[in-house]
Amino acid sequence: MTDPGEKRILKLGVTGGIGSGKTSVCRVFSVLGIPVFSADNEAREVMDIDTSIMLRINTITGKNLYSSGSLDRSELAKLIFNNSRLLEKVNSLVHPVVFSRFREWVKRQDAPYVIMEAAILFESGADKIVDRIMTVVAPVEQRIERVIRRNMLTSDQVMERMRNQLDDEIRIQRSDYVVRNSENDMIIPAILKIHGELLQQVNKSN
Repeated sequence: MTDPGEKRILKLGVTGGIGSGKTSVCRVFSVLGIPVFSADNEAREVMDIDTSIMLRINTITGKNLYSSGSLDRSELAKLIFNNSRLLEKVNSLVHPVVFSRFREWVKRQDAPYVIMEAAILFESGADKIVDRIMTVVAPVEQRIERVIRRNMLTSDQVMERMRNQLDDEIRIQRSDYVVRNSENDMIIPAILKIHGELLQQVNKSN
């Protein structure tokens, strides 16, 4: 799970389907002083600045998705969300670079534990480079509403993205912790409880 030369620090993977509110949950951990690495933001950056990956994305898709000077994300989304093999190919280019960046980032942290926030934690294989996993869940209707408001997508487009992600039940089975984030749930007490448990684990292992 961990490279021999890698700094020994507990790593919590935080995942959840689109619109589940995992970023809001991670913000609470940030307030508690826990560093958060956003795999999704890093992946976006890699696709914007890594010239070898940019060229390979064009080759794989058969289109120049950088003709405007930056990645045409809506066109890429259209292509990959309707073609699982293409999605897999793009992911296999980007994920190893993101994982490498995560390992380097961990070495620079000074905290009891760190978080990797990743929408496709299991699908990308990132679950193998963290020690504990937390899934954030919310009712499907609320998730759709959140994403429509945030990303200006139609409900059909949101459902399409959901179909490309694991079901909550599968994520829950493979997770150590679950945070329920519906409009009626109090997430802060749940997060504080998990935070306390993780600190105990860290203290025991030191």
